[in-house]
Amino acid sequence: MLVLLKRGAGEAEAADVASRLRMFGLAVHRTEHDGQVRLAALGEVGAVDWESVRGWPAVASAARIPRPFKLVSREFHPSPTIITVGRVSIGSEQLAIMAGPCSIEGEEQAFAIAAAVARAGATVMRGGAFKPRTSPYSFQGLGEEGLKLLRRAADAHGLAVVSEVMDTQQVELLARYADILQVGARNMQNFSLLREVGQCGKPVLLKRGLAATIEEWLMSAEHLMAQGNRQVILCERGIRTFETYTRNTLDLNAIPVVKELSHLPVVVDPSHGTGIRNKVAAMARAAVAAGADGLIVEVHHDPDHALSDGPQSLFPAQFDELVAQVRTIAGVLGRRV
Repeated sequence: MLVLLKRGAGEAEAADVASRLRMFGLAVHRTEHDGQVRLAALGEVGAVDWESVRGWPAVASAARIPRPFKLVSREFHPSPTIITVGRVSIGSEQLAIMAGPCSIEGEEQAFAIAAAVARAGATVMRGGAFKPRTSPYSFQGLGEEGLKLLRRAADAHGLAVVSEVMDTQQVELLARYADILQVGARNMQNFSLLREVGQCGKPVLLKRGLAATIEEWLMSAEHLMAQGNRQVILCERGIRTFETYTRNTLDLNAIPVVKELSHLPVVVDPSHGTGIRNKVAAMARAAVAAGADGLIVEVHHDPDHALSDGPQSLFPAQFDELVAQVRTIAGVLGRRV
Protein backbone atom coordinates (compact mmCIF):
# COMPACT_ATOMS: atom_id res chain seq x y z
CA MET A 1 0.00 0.00 0.00
CA LEU A 2 1.08 3.56 -0.67
CA VAL A 3 0.40 5.84 2.28
CA LEU A 4 0.64 9.55 1.56
CA LEU A 5 1.02 11.87 4.53
CA LYS A 6 -0.59 15.26 4.71
CA ARG A 7 1.53 18.11 3.42
CA GLY A 8 3.31 19.74 6.31
CA ALA A 9 3.47 16.56 8.36
CA GLY A 10 6.62 16.66 10.47
CA GLU A 11 9.32 14.07 11.09
CA ALA A 12 7.75 12.98 14.36
CA GLU A 13 4.40 12.36 12.65
CA ALA A 14 6.04 10.47 9.77
CA ALA A 15 8.00 8.31 12.21
CA ASP A 16 4.84 7.60 14.20
CA VAL A 17 2.89 6.48 11.12
CA ALA A 18 5.79 4.28 9.98
CA SER A 19 6.11 2.74 13.43
CA ARG A 20 2.39 1.97 13.64
CA LEU A 21 2.46 0.34 10.20
CA ARG A 22 5.42 -1.82 11.24
CA MET A 23 3.38 -3.01 14.22
CA PHE A 24 1.14 -4.76 11.65
CA GLY A 25 4.20 -6.70 10.48
CA LEU A 26 4.68 -4.57 7.36
CA ALA A 27 7.97 -3.43 5.89
CA VAL A 28 7.88 0.35 5.47
CA HIS A 29 9.94 2.27 2.90
CA ARG A 30 9.95 6.05 2.79
CA THR A 31 10.44 8.56 0.02
CA GLU A 32 9.41 12.16 -0.61
CA HIS A 33 8.05 13.92 -3.67
CA ASP A 34 7.08 17.55 -4.07
CA GLY A 35 7.33 18.11 -0.33
CA GLN A 36 5.10 15.18 0.58
CA VAL A 37 6.20 12.08 2.51
CA ARG A 38 5.26 8.81 0.79
CA LEU A 39 5.37 5.48 2.64
CA ALA A 40 5.25 2.10 0.90
CA ALA A 41 3.86 -0.45 3.35
CA LEU A 42 4.64 -3.92 2.05
CA GLY A 43 3.73 -7.40 3.25
CA GLU A 44 0.44 -8.95 4.37
CA VAL A 45 -1.57 -5.80 3.71
CA GLY A 46 -4.88 -7.65 3.62
CA ALA A 47 -4.82 -8.09 7.39
CA VAL A 48 -4.81 -4.32 7.99
CA ASP A 49 -7.93 -2.17 8.47
CA TRP A 50 -7.00 0.49 5.92
CA GLU A 51 -10.10 2.55 6.56
CA SER A 52 -8.81 3.02 10.08
CA VAL A 53 -5.36 3.92 8.74
CA ARG A 54 -6.90 6.56 6.47
CA GLY A 55 -8.36 8.13 9.59
CA TRP A 56 -5.01 8.62 11.31
CA PRO A 57 -4.35 12.36 11.83
CA ALA A 58 -1.24 12.61 9.64
CA VAL A 59 -2.50 10.39 6.78
CA ALA A 60 -3.85 12.00 3.61
CA SER A 61 -4.59 8.78 1.68
CA ALA A 62 -3.80 5.07 1.41
CA ALA A 63 -4.12 3.12 -1.82
CA ARG A 64 -2.77 -0.01 -3.44
CA ILE A 65 0.32 0.28 -5.62
CA PRO A 66 -0.92 -1.26 -8.88
CA ARG A 67 2.46 -2.63 -9.99
CA PRO A 68 3.99 -5.88 -8.72
CA PHE A 69 7.28 -3.97 -8.45
CA LYS A 70 6.33 -1.55 -5.68
CA LEU A 71 9.52 0.33 -4.75
CA VAL A 72 10.78 0.39 -8.34
CA SER A 73 7.57 1.99 -9.59
CA ARG A 74 6.89 5.65 -10.28
CA GLU A 75 3.81 5.38 -8.09
CA PHE A 76 6.15 5.09 -5.10
CA HIS A 77 8.75 7.56 -6.33
CA PRO A 78 7.45 9.78 -9.18
CA SER A 79 10.64 11.74 -9.84
CA PRO A 80 13.74 10.17 -11.49
CA THR A 81 16.36 8.67 -9.21
CA ILE A 82 19.83 10.18 -9.65
CA ILE A 83 22.85 8.18 -8.51
CA THR A 84 26.13 10.05 -8.13
CA VAL A 85 29.32 8.04 -8.57
CA GLY A 86 32.60 9.87 -8.85
CA ARG A 87 32.24 12.60 -11.46
CA VAL A 88 28.96 11.40 -12.94
CA SER A 89 25.34 11.71 -11.81
CA ILE A 90 23.52 8.81 -13.44
CA GLY A 91 19.92 9.65 -14.28
CA SER A 92 20.55 13.39 -14.50
CA GLU A 93 21.07 15.52 -17.61
CA GLN A 94 24.61 14.14 -17.71
CA LEU A 95 25.02 10.92 -19.70
CA ALA A 96 27.09 8.23 -17.99
CA ILE A 97 29.81 6.89 -20.29
CA MET A 98 31.21 3.63 -18.94
CA ALA A 99 33.93 1.95 -20.96
CA GLY A 100 36.76 -0.52 -20.72
CA PRO A 101 37.73 -4.08 -21.55
CA CYS A 102 35.58 -7.13 -21.08
CA SER A 103 38.32 -8.61 -18.88
CA ILE A 104 41.30 -7.16 -17.07
CA GLU A 105 44.23 -9.05 -18.58
CA GLY A 106 47.28 -7.30 -17.12
CA GLU A 107 48.78 -4.02 -15.97
CA GLU A 108 49.83 -2.67 -19.37
CA GLN A 109 46.42 -3.42 -20.88
CA ALA A 110 44.46 -1.93 -17.96
CA PHE A 111 46.42 1.34 -17.86
CA ALA A 112 46.44 1.78 -21.65
CA ILE A 113 42.67 1.37 -21.91
CA ALA A 114 41.98 3.55 -18.85
CA ALA A 115 43.99 6.37 -20.42
CA ALA A 116 42.17 5.97 -23.74
CA VAL A 117 38.61 5.95 -22.41
CA ALA A 118 39.26 8.80 -19.96
CA ARG A 119 40.73 10.92 -22.75
CA ALA A 120 37.60 10.31 -24.85
CA GLY A 121 35.25 11.40 -22.07
CA ALA A 122 34.34 8.30 -20.06
CA THR A 123 33.72 8.77 -16.34
CA VAL A 124 33.47 5.11 -15.32
CA MET A 125 35.82 2.26 -16.24
CA ARG A 126 34.32 -1.17 -16.71
CA GLY A 127 36.36 -4.35 -16.47
CA GLY A 128 35.82 -7.92 -15.35
CA ALA A 129 37.98 -9.73 -12.81
CA PHE A 130 35.60 -12.69 -12.42
CA LYS A 131 34.14 -13.82 -15.72
CA PRO A 132 31.08 -16.04 -16.25
CA ARG A 133 32.16 -17.91 -19.38
CA THR A 134 30.13 -20.45 -21.32
CA SER A 135 33.15 -22.73 -21.64
CA PRO A 136 35.05 -23.83 -18.53
CA TYR A 137 38.22 -23.67 -20.63
CA SER A 138 37.89 -19.98 -21.50
CA PHE A 139 39.70 -17.24 -19.58
CA GLN A 140 37.96 -16.88 -16.22
CA GLY A 141 39.54 -13.59 -15.09
CA LEU A 142 42.40 -12.61 -12.79
CA GLY A 143 40.33 -12.47 -9.61
CA GLU A 144 41.45 -10.07 -6.90
CA GLU A 145 44.64 -9.23 -8.77
CA GLY A 146 42.47 -8.03 -11.65
CA LEU A 147 40.43 -5.88 -9.27
CA LYS A 148 43.60 -4.28 -7.91
CA LEU A 149 44.81 -3.47 -11.43
CA LEU A 150 41.39 -2.11 -12.41
CA ARG A 151 41.24 0.13 -9.34
CA ARG A 152 44.77 1.46 -9.85
CA ALA A 153 44.24 2.15 -13.54
CA ALA A 154 40.92 3.91 -12.93
CA ASP A 155 42.31 6.01 -10.08
CA ALA A 156 45.23 7.10 -12.24
CA HIS A 157 42.77 8.73 -14.65
CA GLY A 158 40.02 9.92 -12.31
CA LEU A 159 37.54 7.19 -13.23
CA ALA A 160 35.03 5.32 -11.09
CA VAL A 161 34.91 1.50 -11.39
CA VAL A 162 32.16 -0.95 -12.29
CA SER A 163 32.87 -4.67 -12.14
CA GLU A 164 30.80 -7.84 -12.06
CA VAL A 165 30.08 -9.89 -8.95
CA MET A 166 29.15 -13.52 -9.60
CA ASP A 167 28.72 -15.04 -6.17
CA THR A 168 27.53 -14.07 -2.70
CA GLN A 169 31.02 -14.82 -1.35
CA GLN A 170 32.51 -12.21 -3.71
CA VAL A 171 30.33 -9.27 -2.64
CA GLU A 172 32.55 -8.02 0.18
CA LEU A 173 35.67 -8.35 -2.00
CA LEU A 174 34.13 -6.50 -4.96
CA ALA A 175 32.83 -3.77 -2.69
CA ARG A 176 36.40 -3.03 -1.57
CA TYR A 177 37.50 -2.20 -5.10
CA ALA A 178 34.46 -1.25 -7.21
CA ASP A 179 32.25 1.84 -6.96
CA ILE A 180 29.40 0.03 -8.75
CA LEU A 181 28.73 -3.70 -8.46
CA GLN A 182 27.43 -5.27 -11.65
CA VAL A 183 24.98 -8.15 -11.55
CA GLY A 184 25.28 -9.83 -14.94
CA ALA A 185 22.56 -11.16 -17.20
CA ARG A 186 23.09 -14.75 -16.09
CA ASN A 187 22.59 -13.74 -12.46
CA MET A 188 19.61 -11.42 -12.87
CA GLN A 189 17.41 -13.92 -11.02
CA ASN A 190 20.02 -15.20 -8.59
CA PHE A 191 17.96 -14.04 -5.63
CA SER A 192 20.52 -14.97 -2.99
CA LEU A 193 23.05 -12.78 -4.78
CA LEU A 194 20.52 -9.96 -5.17
CA ARG A 195 19.80 -9.99 -1.45
CA GLU A 196 23.49 -9.87 -0.58
CA VAL A 197 24.27 -7.12 -3.07
CA GLY A 198 21.19 -5.19 -1.93
CA GLN A 199 22.67 -5.00 1.56
CA CYS A 200 26.22 -3.97 0.59
CA GLY A 201 25.58 -0.22 0.44
CA LYS A 202 27.08 0.22 -3.04
CA PRO A 203 25.31 1.22 -6.28
CA VAL A 204 24.29 -1.79 -8.36
CA LEU A 205 24.19 -2.14 -12.15
CA LEU A 206 21.53 -4.76 -12.88
CA LYS A 207 21.71 -6.25 -16.36
CA ARG A 208 18.60 -7.65 -18.00
CA GLY A 209 18.57 -11.44 -18.30
CA LEU A 210 19.05 -13.14 -21.64
CA ALA A 211 15.37 -14.04 -21.92
CA ALA A 212 13.83 -11.84 -19.24
CA THR A 213 10.69 -9.82 -19.72
CA ILE A 214 10.72 -6.20 -18.62
CA GLU A 215 8.55 -7.10 -15.63
CA GLU A 216 10.93 -9.87 -14.55
CA TRP A 217 13.84 -7.43 -14.85
CA LEU A 218 12.07 -4.83 -12.73
CA MET A 219 11.11 -7.46 -10.16
CA SER A 220 14.79 -8.32 -9.80
CA ALA A 221 15.44 -4.64 -9.15
CA GLU A 222 12.67 -4.83 -6.55
CA HIS A 223 14.65 -7.52 -4.73
CA LEU A 224 17.57 -5.09 -4.46
CA MET A 225 15.42 -2.19 -3.30
CA ALA A 226 13.56 -4.35 -0.79
CA GLN A 227 16.92 -4.79 0.96
CA GLY A 228 17.16 -1.03 1.35
CA ASN A 229 19.39 -0.27 -1.64
CA ARG A 230 18.01 2.77 -3.51
CA GLN A 231 21.05 3.00 -5.83
CA VAL A 232 19.97 0.66 -8.62
CA ILE A 233 20.91 1.22 -12.26
CA LEU A 234 19.13 -0.85 -14.90
CA CYS A 235 21.11 -2.05 -17.92
CA GLU A 236 19.54 -3.19 -21.20
CA ARG A 237 22.11 -5.50 -22.84
CA GLY A 238 20.07 -7.33 -25.43
CA ILE A 239 17.86 -10.41 -25.22
CA ARG A 240 18.06 -13.75 -26.95
CA THR A 241 15.62 -14.10 -29.86
CA PHE A 242 15.46 -16.25 -32.99
CA GLU A 243 17.77 -13.79 -34.80
CA THR A 244 21.28 -15.13 -35.50
CA TYR A 245 22.95 -12.26 -37.38
CA THR A 246 23.78 -10.53 -34.10
CA ARG A 247 24.82 -11.95 -30.74
CA ASN A 248 21.62 -10.68 -29.10
CA THR A 249 18.69 -8.45 -30.04
CA LEU A 250 19.12 -5.05 -28.40
CA ASP A 251 15.65 -4.15 -27.13
CA LEU A 252 15.60 -0.36 -27.32
CA ASN A 253 11.81 -0.48 -26.83
CA ALA A 254 12.65 -1.20 -23.21
CA ILE A 255 14.08 2.28 -22.61
CA PRO A 256 10.88 4.36 -22.95
CA VAL A 257 8.81 1.55 -21.44
CA VAL A 258 10.98 1.34 -18.32
CA LYS A 259 11.20 5.12 -18.09
CA GLU A 260 7.40 5.24 -17.88
CA LEU A 261 7.13 2.42 -15.34
CA SER A 262 10.11 3.15 -13.11
CA HIS A 263 12.12 5.99 -11.61
CA LEU A 264 15.43 4.11 -11.91
CA PRO A 265 18.08 5.19 -14.45
CA VAL A 266 18.63 3.01 -17.52
CA VAL A 267 21.93 2.51 -19.33
CA VAL A 268 22.49 0.45 -22.47
CA ASP A 269 25.21 -2.04 -23.42
CA PRO A 270 25.44 -2.03 -27.22
CA SER A 271 28.53 -4.26 -27.15
CA HIS A 272 26.70 -7.32 -25.81
CA GLY A 273 23.53 -6.20 -27.56
CA THR A 274 25.11 -6.70 -30.98
CA GLY A 275 28.32 -8.68 -30.49
CA ILE A 276 29.71 -7.08 -33.65
CA ARG A 277 32.19 -4.20 -33.52
CA ASN A 278 30.88 -2.28 -36.51
CA LYS A 279 27.30 -2.37 -35.17
CA VAL A 280 28.09 -1.02 -31.69
CA ALA A 281 28.23 2.69 -32.54
CA ALA A 282 24.93 2.70 -34.42
CA MET A 283 23.08 1.07 -31.55
CA ALA A 284 24.79 3.31 -29.00
CA ARG A 285 23.62 6.39 -30.89
CA ALA A 286 20.10 4.96 -31.11
CA ALA A 287 20.08 4.20 -27.38
CA VAL A 288 20.93 7.78 -26.47
CA ALA A 289 18.30 9.07 -28.88
CA ALA A 290 15.75 6.75 -27.26
CA GLY A 291 16.40 8.27 -23.83
CA ALA A 292 19.07 6.10 -22.22
CA ASP A 293 20.86 7.65 -19.24
CA GLY A 294 24.20 6.25 -20.31
CA LEU A 295 26.20 3.65 -22.18
CA ILE A 296 28.50 0.83 -21.11
CA VAL A 297 30.84 -0.05 -23.97
CA GLU A 298 33.67 -2.53 -24.37
CA VAL A 299 36.93 -0.96 -25.54
CA HIS A 300 40.27 -2.68 -26.08
CA HIS A 301 43.59 -1.34 -27.39
CA ASP A 302 44.22 -4.66 -29.20
CA PRO A 303 40.84 -6.37 -29.55
CA ASP A 304 42.06 -8.95 -32.05
CA HIS A 305 44.14 -10.44 -29.24
CA ALA A 306 41.70 -9.85 -26.35
CA LEU A 307 41.16 -12.80 -24.03
CA SER A 308 37.39 -12.27 -24.13
CA ASP A 309 34.84 -10.45 -26.31
CA GLY A 310 37.39 -9.07 -28.78
CA PRO A 311 35.00 -9.12 -31.79
CA GLN A 312 32.61 -6.66 -30.10
CA SER A 313 35.24 -4.38 -28.52
CA LEU A 314 35.89 -0.96 -30.06
CA PHE A 315 39.36 0.32 -30.83
CA PRO A 316 40.14 3.50 -28.86
CA ALA A 317 39.87 5.62 -32.03
CA GLN A 318 36.39 4.22 -32.68
CA PHE A 319 35.39 5.00 -29.10
CA ASP A 320 36.67 8.58 -29.51
CA GLU A 321 34.44 8.98 -32.55
CA LEU A 322 31.45 7.43 -30.79
CA VAL A 323 31.69 9.76 -27.78
CA ALA A 324 31.89 12.76 -30.12
CA GLN A 325 28.72 11.58 -31.88
CA VAL A 326 26.94 10.92 -28.59
CA ARG A 327 27.90 14.39 -27.38
CA THR A 328 26.15 15.88 -30.43
CA ILE A 329 23.00 13.78 -29.94
CA ALA A 330 22.94 14.60 -26.24
CA GLY A 331 23.03 18.33 -27.01
CA VAL A 332 19.96 18.04 -29.22
CA LEU A 333 18.12 16.37 -26.32
CA GLY A 334 19.21 18.93 -23.74
CA ARG A 335 21.71 16.54 -22.17
CA ARG A 336 25.48 16.47 -21.92
CA VAL A 337 28.38 14.05 -21.67
